[in-house]
Amino acid sequence: MAKKKEVSVEKKLRSLFDLQLIDSRIDEIRSVRGELPLEVEDLENEISGLNSRLEDFNSEHKEYQSQVALQKNNIVVAKEEDKKYEGNLKNVRNNREYNSIQKEQEYQKLEIELSEKRIREFQAKSELKSISIEEVQTKLDERNAHLSAKNDELSSIMSETEKEEKLLLKKSKEFSENIEEKLMASYHKIRSSVRNGLAIVPVERGASGGSYFAIPPQTQMEIASRLKIITDEHSGRILVDEKLAEEERVKMSSIFKKSRK
Repeated sequence: MAKKKEVSVEKKLRSLFDLQLIDSRIDEIRSVRGELPLEVEDLENEISGLNSRLEDFNSEHKEYQSQVALQKNNIVVAKEEDKKYEGNLKNVRNNREYNSIQKEQEYQKLEIELSEKRIREFQAKSELKSISIEEVQTKLDERNAHLSAKNDELSSIMSETEKEEKLLLKKSKEFSENIEEKLMASYHKIRSSVRNGLAIVPVERGASGGSYFAIPPQTQMEIASRLKIITDEHSGRILVDEKLAEEERVKMSSIFKKSRK
């Protein structure tokens, strides 16, 4: 059985640095997109809530109007009854019948007064609900306009970056498959633990990229020899020499140009 060819440390470092360049570009794209998707989602949730509230308010307003109509109808009925009893007074035969009709008339008048009171109450509630409906509708219109603007902004950014991001994600996966599992695990662990997502950085001016901590000359020589993987004792990042980093940047620039077309 043929023995699997051993990959040199230098080749591993180059592959890792290339992967870092790709992943950093993906990070940049997502940074440009920023919080927009979350803002859009929050606005959509808020609009959904406002629509539900508006629906409830409209339903309540409709119910108040129905109650006003019902009470007005009760007044019409009560007045008709009173008119009928008024006619019956002309035909009473004794005091007992007269008193009975009088009581019925008093009852109808009380019914009219009660209905009029309820009409005033329901109309007041209806007016207050109309104000609430207007306020919610105004807020809803504002949020819809805001959402429309945010969606336009997001669509614009997505149209500019979505294709590039997909191609880079594909490249990231391809490059990852060429790196041994243990090294990839270390790479992802470092990336997740540092603020800018840089797991592998070049030595610049005698220090780890983005760091102020000097690297001893002997360690710099070992890094430049590319014979073993060396990490920065302060940040934990994997270190490469500046020349290797520049060579890989030049090489990867063509991939980035193609991904933007």
